[in-house]
Amino acid sequence: MSQTQTHTESVDGDEHDPDVQKKTKSRRPASTLQISSAQKWNTVQEIIIDYSDCRSQAPNSSTFVPIPGGAVTSTFKGTGSAPCVNNVAPQWKQTTTQKQYWPNTDPVDTQVCSVTFNIPEDLHPPVYMYYRLTNFYQNHRRYVKSLDTNQLKGDAVPASTVKGGSCDPLRLSPDGKPYYPCGLIANSQFNDTFTSPLQLNVHQSTQQNRTYNMTEKGIAWSTDKELYKKTKYNLADIAVPPNWHLRWQNGYTADNPPPALHDDEAFQVWMRTAGLPAFSKLAKKNENETMQCSSYQVDIEDNFPVTLYGGTKSIVISTATVMGGKNPFLGIAYVAVGGICIVLGALFTVTHLIRPSPALQLQAVSNDRAMTTLDAN
Repeated sequence: MSQTQTHTESVDGDEHDPDVQKKTKSRRPASTLQISSAQKWNTVQEIIIDYSDCRSQAPNSSTFVPIPGGAVTSTFKGTGSAPCVNNVAPQWKQTTTQKQYWPNTDPVDTQVCSVTFNIPEDLHPPVYMYYRLTNFYQNHRRYVKSLDTNQLKGDAVPASTVKGGSCDPLRLSPDGKPYYPCGLIANSQFNDTFTSPLQLNVHQSTQQNRTYNMTEKGIAWSTDKELYKKTKYNLADIAVPPNWHLRWQNGYTADNPPPALHDDEAFQVWMRTAGLPAFSKLAKKNENETMQCSSYQVDIEDNFPVTLYGGTKSIVISTATVMGGKNPFLGIAYVAVGGICIVLGALFTVTHLIRPSPALQLQAVSNDRAMTTLDAN
């Protein structure tokens, strides 16, 4: 399952094109396609807000303050100010709220990080919201193997099988019950949540604020959905993973049942492990409505502890093109490798011209001697 997370909703530019079957020979050089692809990729519009330090730096009050420089990066077509935004730098604050996960459980303190930001031009659908993590090695060999595929398919895998299975080190609870779901991947699921962006002071409208609705439906790959089925476990036979106890304080019960993994697309997205330590995973999307040029606010339940392992977490709002989303890694890697090859090729050529190899010199001497012998005869 170790596969790098990428944009899963890339648009097929020819899907509804009536002229797609009309193939004509182009007189443009082949490199034109590469340049065009790069230009399309470069039109991706996005804003990235690193909120890792919201707990420690944002005031716990009703007052917003500017987010420190360097924590916000953005890429938009236009430059300068726009009349549809308030032209105030991105800001944040935090509040402590009481959240009750189930009617019969005690409420728990929850830190909510609120961020405001500007979208200086209309973002046409599809619009995606991601969370981005750094320094999180989902590709570690032990981590990637730490799951039970049969358990995820709904099978009531007995404790004896789980004990000898691949979910190490999170197989069984102290009382001998199998964790559901077992393993490191499930236990470490990203558990920050995001509200849909709230459009502030809607431009040229009687509405003061308006929600730009984004959905969590359809964020997982269809092939991933097929890997998860409704569990056949009896609730008394399974235990809650250690990091999930905040939500299931009293364990799994009829009133507090385990998650329906076959419907939990956020879980399915997380279980598709990333191939690099810095990655983005899809959290929400809107495929139908334009995200208007305006100022917005997103409230984030700040639960995932990135400071424990020296990582960062960010919220990303981005568009996509027919070439997919904005991911410069491969392009930079190809350019770097190509540049290295050119430099090495030039060095080898110069070295060969200045100091030919001994084998070639010996061959040249042998040829000279042979010619001398022929002339003498």
